[in-house]
Amino acid sequence: MVGGGRWIWINQVERWFGFLTDQLLRRGVHKSVAALEKDVREWIKGWNEDPKPFVWKKTAEEILDSLARYISRISGA
Repeated sequence: MVGGGRWIWINQVERWFGFLTDQLLRRGVHKSVAALEKDVREWIKGWNEDPKPFVWKKTAEEILDSLARYISRISGA
């Protein structure tokens, strides 16, 4: 079984790949694998030069309350 701390780490990695996807991959045109690799490496270099920490903006209770409202809305309960 994976502990809660590991899931948070996985979520952060997933979010980082989301940034990569949104900021580079969806907007870019890559004519070859080599060009794609070069662009990804440059994006990573820029990210590492000015890293931005992942900060939770809501408490666990706020997130769970929001999720409960959403589930209630979509289930018609």
